[in-house]
Amino acid sequence: MDAEPPTGPVALVTGATRGIGREVCRQLAARGYTVLLTGRAPDAVRRAAAELRGAPGAGRDVRPLRMDVTDDAGVAAAAAEVAERFGRLDVLVNNAAIGYDTGQRAVTADLARVREVAETNLYGPWRTAIAFAPLLRASDHPRLVNVSSEAGSLTNMGGGTPAYTASKAALNALTRMLAAELRADGVLVNAVCPGWVATDMGGPGGRPVAEGAAGVVRAATLPDDGPTGGFFRDGRPLPW
Repeated sequence: MDAEPPTGPVALVTGATRGIGREVCRQLAARGYTVLLTGRAPDAVRRAAAELRGAPGAGRDVRPLRMDVTDDAGVAAAAAEVAERFGRLDVLVNNAAIGYDTGQRAVTADLARVREVAETNLYGPWRTAIAFAPLLRASDHPRLVNVSSEAGSLTNMGGGTPAYTASKAALNALTRMLAAELRADGVLVNAVCPGWVATDMGGPGGRPVAEGAAGVVRAATLPDDGPTGGFFRDGRPLPW
């Protein structure tokens, strides 16, 4: 990761080499944030960060940081590096996700697949939040955003995609717990559904990536009197 001091508030985005995560990085950088773009593959992380730094518009401070959210030691090492470089983290966006398992049903699910999806979609954000919580507490305006899905809403839940759906429902529960526990530290914690977005996971026909990412960025840049413990899409509350 580059050694120069940050030019603005510091944000870290997981799963950011493509899709929504990459666009969240672009939009935050355009707002003057120093953005730590993370992902599992070092080459992809470096390439995505370099491409965003070269995008139209001056002052884009996007820095590569290799981090696999399923790796305890790797997440801890990334947190230690951020602590050494910056001493704080202003925004954590838990975006990394896998496993939209359209071919599965709950009554016949491959539980090994369910566990694999949960490792990234639930335990990944959880271990990342644990590792970076001290750095968020060191910020004057800390924000934590869990990129969720309305598929995880118990109110509207149906059948199908059991691994993905269950992992997002659990992520919503984690959002509520973190919001309650970090409220006294001024950390605003919210879950955001970007909607059906035309990404590699979402497939063709969805809304533009920039529109889906905008709701995540909105939650990442809330004012200090903004909501915490909420579930939103495009700034509007969703049922749990």
